[in-house]
Amino acid sequence: MHTENKIMAEVREYVILTFATVLLVIGTYLFKFPNHFSFGGVAGIAVILADFVPLSAATLSFIMNMALLVVGFIFLGKGFGVKTVYVTVLNSVLLSASEALFPMSGPITDEPVLEMIFAIILQAVSSAILFDIGASSGGTDIIAMIIKKFSSFDIGTALLMVDVAVVVASCLVFDAVTGLCSLCGLMAKSLVIDNVIANLNLHKCFTIICDHPDPICEYINDSLVRSATLYKAEGAYTHASKTVIITILSRKQAVQLRKFIQSCEPTAFITITNSSEIIGKGFRGFNR
Repeated sequence: MHTENKIMAEVREYVILTFATVLLVIGTYLFKFPNHFSFGGVAGIAVILADFVPLSAATLSFIMNMALLVVGFIFLGKGFGVKTVYVTVLNSVLLSASEALFPMSGPITDEPVLEMIFAIILQAVSSAILFDIGASSGGTDIIAMIIKKFSSFDIGTALLMVDVAVVVASCLVFDAVTGLCSLCGLMAKSLVIDNVIANLNLHKCFTIICDHPDPICEYINDSLVRSATLYKAEGAYTHASKTVIITILSRKQAVQLRKFIQSCEPTAFITITNSSEIIGKGFRGFNR
C-alpha cells in the first residue's frame, strides 16, 4: 500500500511538472518569441541570437538547453535534479514541435503590452509551480548554480545577473519598446512568481478562544481530518477559565470551520491569519 501511494504521488508530481512545462511553452512560443521579449533565461538569449544566425529561436533554445544539461552534469554532477532534466528536455521538445506544427510569422495581435502581460503571467505561474515542487526549467538556472558553486554569490543573485545581462543585450539589439518591455517583464516576473508561490501554499491559521472546546476539536479531527493544539488560558478582565485551540487549515476547510463555530459556539473569539510557510507533519517537510 505504501509503495502504491508513493508511485501515485510520483505520477501526480510528473503530471504537475508536465502541466507547468506546457504553460511555459505556450508563454514562450506564442508571446515571447514573436515579440522578441527577452526576460532573461535561455528563451531570452535565443530571441537575441535568432536575429544574427539563420536558426529559429525554438531551435536555438533546444540546442542551448541540451548543451547546458551537459555542462550541468559536468560541473554539478547528478545533483541538480532529475525533475529539472525532465522539464528541460520536455520544454525543448515541445518548443521544436510547436514550431513544426504551428509556424508563426509574427505576433498574434498588434498589442505588445497585452502580449507581454500574457508572457509574464504564463511564465511566472509555470516557474512558481516548478519551484514549489523542487524543480526548475533548467537553462540559465544551471548557469546560476555553477556561478554559485564557484563564487560567493547566492543563486538568486547569480540568476539575476544572468537575466539582467540578457535584458541589456535585448535593449541593444532590438528597438527601445522591445527593450523596455523586456525590462518590465523581468521585474514583473519576479513579483508574480513570489505571489503565485505564496498563494499555492496559503493556509489559514486559527486561534480559537472558547468555553466548550470538545465539539470544535471533534469537528476538526473527524470532519476536517486535521489536528489541533489546546492549552488553558485565563481572561485578563474576568479571570474566567478559557481554552485556546490552535489549528491550521486549507482555505476551504477554514470556511467550513468558521461556519461550524458560529453555529455551535457563537461567543467564541477567533483570529484567522494567513501563512504560506507551514512546516511539519501533514504539510511540508524540512527537506523541501
